[in-house]
Amino acid sequence: MPISTAKATPASRKISHMMSSFPLLAARYFKVRVRALLASIFLVLGMTSGFAQSRSEPSLSGFTPISFAELEGWSQDGLLQAWPAWQRGCKVLMARSEPMASICQRSLFVSQDDEAAIRSFFESEFVPHRVRDSKVKEARDAHSNLVTGYYEPLLMGSRSPSSRFQIPVHRAPGDIVAVDLSSQYPELRAMRLRGRLVKSPEGSKIEPYPSRSELERSGVLKGLEIAYLEDPVEAFFMEVQGSGKIQLPDGSLIRLGYANQNGHPYRSIGAYLVERKELTLAQASMQGIKNWVKANPARRDELLHQNPSKIFFRELPAPADASEGPLGAMGVPLTAGRSIAIDPSHLPLGLPVFLRTQLPSGAQLARLVLAQDIGSAIRGAHRADLFFGTGVAAGEDAGRMRSRGELVVLLPRASAR
Repeated sequence: MPISTAKATPASRKISHMMSSFPLLAARYFKVRVRALLASIFLVLGMTSGFAQSRSEPSLSGFTPISFAELEGWSQDGLLQAWPAWQRGCKVLMARSEPMASICQRSLFVSQDDEAAIRSFFESEFVPHRVRDSKVKEARDAHSNLVTGYYEPLLMGSRSPSSRFQIPVHRAPGDIVAVDLSSQYPELRAMRLRGRLVKSPEGSKIEPYPSRSELERSGVLKGLEIAYLEDPVEAFFMEVQGSGKIQLPDGSLIRLGYANQNGHPYRSIGAYLVERKELTLAQASMQGIKNWVKANPARRDELLHQNPSKIFFRELPAPADASEGPLGAMGVPLTAGRSIAIDPSHLPLGLPVFLRTQLPSGAQLARLVLAQDIGSAIRGAHRADLFFGTGVAAGEDAGRMRSRGELVVLLPRASAR
């Protein structure tokens, strides 16, 4: 039974938008041909997760092949904007097995300024497959999926505490232990436990790591502060996103990425308020929750402590390209509007996905995106979380994003033959 001290992984934020943990449909219909195809792709992509609940084998739902001519909006999409996200993903995929390594290698010969060539590349290398929910009886709703949004917060803060900045952001403690039971108990391969070693009269044993409320009240994280923020609710939402930037008083920036987690399951504080009839489902957006806390400051900790999960951060170097977002679960920078988080037990990380949905503004969205991130609140083949970018405006859009949509995954053509 392998036991190791859990270290920082490239998995980012992705404890997504707080309302995305509401019950979701997940199909369980398997087609032999697609099962074999996708199973090989999952092995090729070598997916990993930084979260305790994300190590299960892929559960392959109904995937229906279609032609690009049937893919509404495909010919109108500006693929020049998607190409940087594809190229960033290929930096990881080229180091892995076939067929993705060869596909990425061939993409090096495609001009990044030639949209027709880029479109031809995807059409020649991939076959679109609709992600179908076989539990939905109405045919018109069978390809309807829930799409939410996330972002990278940009907050004011300081390296040292002050009267203004008092809320600490912590790096990962060194005593978090990860336990992988899969080698001895294959049926438990979906479980990756986190805890800490403690000594007892019977010898050392592993006990659960403290919850959010226990960590905050005990003071055991003292000395692990990276920086200090002004608003505990904003600090909480940065954990929900799993990454962020902090602007210091001198104007310099600290960029933070996901480092580790305390092993407790994520609980939606939005769902808590809805269940208690404090907010309606429509009101339980990120902005609505912030407004509730402002109106009920004495109950702030009661609300935040409903989520026992605690995220720890690590400092990241400043990106050379200003268009690069935080690192996703693939270990490559996310691209605003072109990267999504998915459930890796259903869809392989790294594959292109054509997304059709409606933005908070009411505008229709139909574009190619890349599955480059994961999230503990993203469950099922029929879920996606769209990365909106960095800062306040991105956060407002991400907080309002909750729409039905369609996911069409592009599977390698060579494997589909």
